[in-house]
Amino acid sequence: MNTPSALKRVMSLVMLAAGLGLLIWALVMDFSGSKVSYRGLPLIIGVIAIIIGLYFFPTLKHHRTIINVLFLFPLLFAFAVTVIIPLVLGIRYSFTDWDGIRIRNEVGLDNYIRMFKDPAFIWSIALTFLFVVVNMIMVNLVAFLLALLCTSKIKGLGFFRAAYFLPNLIGGIVLGYIWQFTFSNVVTKIFNMKYSMIADTGTAFIAVIIVYIWQYAGYIMLIYITGLNTIPGDVLEASAIDGATPMQTLFEIKIPMIAPTITICTFLTLTSAFKQFDVNLALTNGKGSLDIFGNYLTNGTEMLALNIYNTAVINQNYALGQAKAVLFFIILACVSIIQVRLSNKKEVEL
Repeated sequence: MNTPSALKRVMSLVMLAAGLGLLIWALVMDFSGSKVSYRGLPLIIGVIAIIIGLYFFPTLKHHRTIINVLFLFPLLFAFAVTVIIPLVLGIRYSFTDWDGIRIRNEVGLDNYIRMFKDPAFIWSIALTFLFVVVNMIMVNLVAFLLALLCTSKIKGLGFFRAAYFLPNLIGGIVLGYIWQFTFSNVVTKIFNMKYSMIADTGTAFIAVIIVYIWQYAGYIMLIYITGLNTIPGDVLEASAIDGATPMQTLFEIKIPMIAPTITICTFLTLTSAFKQFDVNLALTNGKGSLDIFGNYLTNGTEMLALNIYNTAVINQNYALGQAKAVLFFIILACVSIIQVRLSNKKEVEL
């Protein structure tokens, strides 16, 4: 037998045995209610020893796969606990009368039938789709124009980039209250308005769009700047030598060459707009009188995420809110997949 290989195997077995022993010792102390302050230390050392033992075991089948899984385990475990398991449980709860603590009865599709009979929920879906379409166009347009400005040869580019990106660093709740004050006390005086924009349903929705564009355009701008900076300089120089105008260079060279960047930006804008919650909550709280579907609604600016929050948390109807959340997930997943596929197809055409 090869001596180095045998020695390595013995060392790995010792590490595995020691690690397993420390792990069992730590778990026994924990479950027995031991008040020993250092009981977490054997657990950490034991896990490390087991990883090292598996890593150095020379003849283990699928050795590399096991090691990769071990090192990926913390990330996979966190993803499963925070995303996969809640999603599966949420789908399960949507078919029950779950009250946030326990399940009394199975109700089948009753929660889904109830939500589609709610005019406020139907309106929130329609309003969300309108918000997404408008913002996908406006945010990307504004962000792309800002990116063109910030990749030009004007002075103070660093200042402009920082200034345009700064609103993205402000939390949505704080941003909503800041703009609530701005619309109520500044905009009304400048334009001599009798009432604030957020006091009327139609203008309040426009106000939410303005705030969202102001917040998110700077972030998307940075991605466009990265895409524009990857365009080879010799291509732009060749187009200038050939006599291409700035508009021809823009539409025939720059835009086609940053097609993957456009795909990323539209995807990010779409998903972010669909999940809009904090600004909607802080700026209007979904309020606004509206007569639709023969029903008088008092939540005319309430988008889908806020509607789910109000249903589950404010009205404490957790099962119905969970059913709405499941539908929200399905809508967002389908729209995102369609958008990415269409954008990728457009990339090939460009």
